[in-house]
Amino acid sequence: MKIRIAAIVGIVLVLGVVNLAIAATSGTSPRKPRAVQISALTPTQLAGERVISSYSGLTPPAALVAQIKAGEVAGVIFFQNNIASASQLKSVIAGLQSDAMQSPVKLPLLMLTDQEGGEVRRLSGAPQLSEKQIGMSAAAGAAATSAGRQAAANLESSGINVNLAPVLDVYRKAGNFIDRYDRSYSDVPSRVAQLGANFIRAQQHAGVAATAKHFPGLGAAARNQDTDLAPVTLNVPLSTLRSVDELPYRAAIGSGVKLVMVSWARYPAVDPSRPAGLSSTVVQGELRTRLGFKGVTVTDALGAGALRAYGGTSSRAVLAAKAGMDLLLCAGQQVGEGTAALGALAHGLSAGSLSNSAFTASVQRVLGLRRSL
Repeated sequence: MKIRIAAIVGIVLVLGVVNLAIAATSGTSPRKPRAVQISALTPTQLAGERVISSYSGLTPPAALVAQIKAGEVAGVIFFQNNIASASQLKSVIAGLQSDAMQSPVKLPLLMLTDQEGGEVRRLSGAPQLSEKQIGMSAAAGAAATSAGRQAAANLESSGINVNLAPVLDVYRKAGNFIDRYDRSYSDVPSRVAQLGANFIRAQQHAGVAATAKHFPGLGAAARNQDTDLAPVTLNVPLSTLRSVDELPYRAAIGSGVKLVMVSWARYPAVDPSRPAGLSSTVVQGELRTRLGFKGVTVTDALGAGALRAYGGTSSRAVLAAKAGMDLLLCAGQQVGEGTAALGALAHGLSAGSLSNSAFTASVQRVLGLRRSL
């Protein structure tokens, strides 16, 4: 199998190995980076670079720890039931990062959470203001910059290095799906673009990767149109989708945003057959080709009700990978969900049903993100 993968991949990626433990305890410089051959990784390890796992409770289960040590997980997303206190979370994350350094990859794990501000915060504390409160403030630009900086400081103190924020949806009506929890900066596209970019620059300058979401936009969703629960179709004309909903993403990409989350809504004006995160027309066409995004794409929760017509986790994982999604967010708080996605991707790579070149490009982007953190 290694011979097959070596022939398929045929490249060497030089990765910096960050010896955090030694540097922190002895005050000495990190060990000299060594070359890591992607071609030496197994199909399961390559697949692992595209899986974000999750678990329930305060203690990471042994199965997840084993996967991390084996180099079969790219990161972990944390929810409120994983967090008793900032110090407890910091201890958990430090342990998982130590486990990652025992893996063949030896790079920091992606540690994710949703810290948008306002009602959507997994950690207590900053940013206190919601996006709508920021958008309505007199000094909105400064408030967005401050929120990004504060979010980074709060998250970094616990070991979180990726924030699934900011929301760049341009809401249409007061009280609709994205506005009802004050998650949108404004109903004015240019204002959302400016404030989102301010948040992104400030947060990433402070060392925490930002995620612009939910591409190409959920601002037109009605109050009860929740992709977590059921399929959602947004009949937005293509001209409006590009001039209103996608406009903030130009600014985000120009600001160097490291990740973009693609929504599970269906947009018939772009692709009438599949939800955005399963559509290469949306991911590769609109986001990468038209807008020029070069960073890491991440799905919304793979267990979303919007995907009920697309089979179980294994089927959804393969479809998302084929569409061009780099990271698959297995957010059901069951390690088995991540394991199912892992197995499906590894099988697809080995069997040839997933493009080897596209798979390798995704792995490279994810490894580059991990190395940057």
